[in-house]
Amino acid sequence: MASYVITCCSTVDLSKEHLKEKNIEYIPFHYYLDQTAYDDDLFTSLSPSDFYKALTDGAEPKTAQVNVDEFLARFTPILESGKDLIHLSLSSGLSGVFNSANVAANMLSGKYPDRKIYVVDTLGASSGFGLIADKAAELRDGGMTIDELYAWLEAHKKEMHHWFFSTDLTFFIKGGRVSPLSGWFGTVLKICPLLDMDKDGHLVPRFKIRGKARVRQEIVNKMKQFAHDRENYSGKCFLSHSDCYEDARAVADLVEAAFPHMNGKVVINNIGPTIGCHTGPGTVALFFWGDERNA
Repeated sequence: MASYVITCCSTVDLSKEHLKEKNIEYIPFHYYLDQTAYDDDLFTSLSPSDFYKALTDGAEPKTAQVNVDEFLARFTPILESGKDLIHLSLSSGLSGVFNSANVAANMLSGKYPDRKIYVVDTLGASSGFGLIADKAAELRDGGMTIDELYAWLEAHKKEMHHWFFSTDLTFFIKGGRVSPLSGWFGTVLKICPLLDMDKDGHLVPRFKIRGKARVRQEIVNKMKQFAHDRENYSGKCFLSHSDCYEDARAVADLVEAAFPHMNGKVVINNIGPTIGCHTGPGTVALFFWGDERNA
């Protein structure tokens, strides 16, 4: 058994069962719906359908990251048990949580000088962040030391591609990523923005595509363009969606047809509450290993 523990933020958007199987501990963000507080407990407190219905019905969402004290509370028992730890963080381009985890790690390194504590800014989010965590667990279970794993993650994390589109611009308008006027025209013309994660972990709009069928095909085209070994891609592929399973399933079908050598079927996850508070319903995100992101 490995002498170290992998932890991550709840924003990996994987199921509790998946994390348990991979022996990864998660630390929850927090969110609010009309001032009612919840932990982002991977849809234990609220089901995906209830959460997204609340947003659709007009609930005002707000999110809060894991703070330093919470990291201290979760990291300390691991170190006291004699194990080292490596924490995987949501992108610093989206949240300050990486800094909070680093502060906690630095505080604990003085108290536990014989323990190793690494914090990785994955520059990822949702199930792309989750796919990085999944890979980290596989490498740990394959015998990688904590030092080797940290070095591998730092060397390869920008190879995780995040492409996503939205068929509902409501929350993109609320969040200021789309102007009200552009959002109105986009809705009327059925424009679906296609975005990705840049090399610094920021979300960047790339294309405006008209119609679901076209944007579904275009997101798969991006995988053909950037995936390792292109159509011979043999890695894993994850999808996440916010209350639009049929759209996610349609993309998964296209991916599975286009990449026959892929490692298993496409894994479809729910976009969790923390990220879902910002996307709202109607978002589909595709994640795969590919060329290093350089823009």
